[in-house]
Amino acid sequence: MTVRHVELLALMGLGSLYGWYADSSLWIFSGTLGGAVLWLGLDDSRLSKVRAWLAAEDWGNEPVLPHVWGALVDKFRKIQKNLAGKARDSQARLDEFLSAIQASPNGVMLLDSQGRIEWSNQTAAEQLGIDPQRDLMQHVTNLIRDPQFSSYLSAAEFQHEVAIPGPLSTPSKPVVVAIRIHPYGKKRRLMLSRDVTAVQQAEAMRRDFVANVSHEIRTPLTVLSGFVETLQTLELNAQERSQYLALMATQADRMQTLVSDLLMLSKLEGSPVPSRQASVQASEWLRSCLQDAQNLSKMMSEAGHLFSVDTSMDFDLAGNETELTSALSNLLNNAVRYTPPGGSISAGLRLLESGDAEVWVSDSGPGIAPEHMPRLTERFYRVDRSRSRDTGGTGLGLAIVKHVAQRHGGYIRIESRLGEGSTFTLHFPSDRIAALSID
Repeated sequence: MTVRHVELLALMGLGSLYGWYADSSLWIFSGTLGGAVLWLGLDDSRLSKVRAWLAAEDWGNEPVLPHVWGALVDKFRKIQKNLAGKARDSQARLDEFLSAIQASPNGVMLLDSQGRIEWSNQTAAEQLGIDPQRDLMQHVTNLIRDPQFSSYLSAAEFQHEVAIPGPLSTPSKPVVVAIRIHPYGKKRRLMLSRDVTAVQQAEAMRRDFVANVSHEIRTPLTVLSGFVETLQTLELNAQERSQYLALMATQADRMQTLVSDLLMLSKLEGSPVPSRQASVQASEWLRSCLQDAQNLSKMMSEAGHLFSVDTSMDFDLAGNETELTSALSNLLNNAVRYTPPGGSISAGLRLLESGDAEVWVSDSGPGIAPEHMPRLTERFYRVDRSRSRDTGGTGLGLAIVKHVAQRHGGYIRIESRLGEGSTFTLHFPSDRIAALSID
């Protein structure tokens, strides 16, 4: 028997005792019934307090009640405390999960069954041009109006992704975003997005590279094939045979140069950054490359070119000598090939106040139009294709120069005006430079 039952019996006993004192059986019955009613009213009052406390959810201000109601309140409080702890743990895990998704390089968006935005991370907002707070519960098709996306969403065939232009995309600087939708739950959808601009550009560069290499190799191969067929089918005298063989040798040299440049680019892209343990003395390095350029100038024309060099500032440059020589030789050889015979070519060294250093090559050639400047270091890009081939260029020289400079922490700067010549400058950071005193 519980205390609550004892309380009931006590109240009923007090009522019956009152009836007994009244010396009436009716009053005994009435008193007993009254005690029971009083107990029910008191118990109901306690129940009402428990209900009001539960409805108010004022867990820190629980009512003080006796007996089973006090135990019940205490039990509810413990259950609520346990649930609150679990809720906090669940919220913490959810916050960690959302933080992880927020840090994802890919966009993540949750759509309800009506296609409205329930949540979005910042990456998706930037990629798709939405506001993750303001645009909550907005229909995604009202915000992403690309026809391809609308068709993709309405068709509900999500086995593949769809690529659409990004909100900041322009003809000169395209941005492409790929979207993939995954259904989940009750008609809800998880929408993932990623910026595939670099991937598509890399794929386009790969296609262009293969096409350019094929084109560059096909031309000398066609010439070689024609001369071989001529030698096989026609009776030629010694002079004609010698002339054809010389032309064939020229085309073979051209292909060999192309292959060498391709191998150099492949090596530059696939090997570690040059260490700082080895170095070259800039003045000796420049004079050696300049001597090769002078020899090329004599081979190309009897008139040659007027060369000058400034090594009044000298320094040691930490890096790979083979790569550095390839870069500087490309700049000097380009100056020889594109400067008319009798023109001037100058080169020199420069130490800057910041501790950085520069190596520059100038020529008095025809100069370069402004529209060509941004693309000069692209592979196989030529300002004048016919002239480049005539001079033996492969279209890879400046691409090699750019890669070598970047691998040594520097860059190439190009300055040119039509009719006023050009200046190509290799800039190297101070952490690769050790200044030398000049006697």
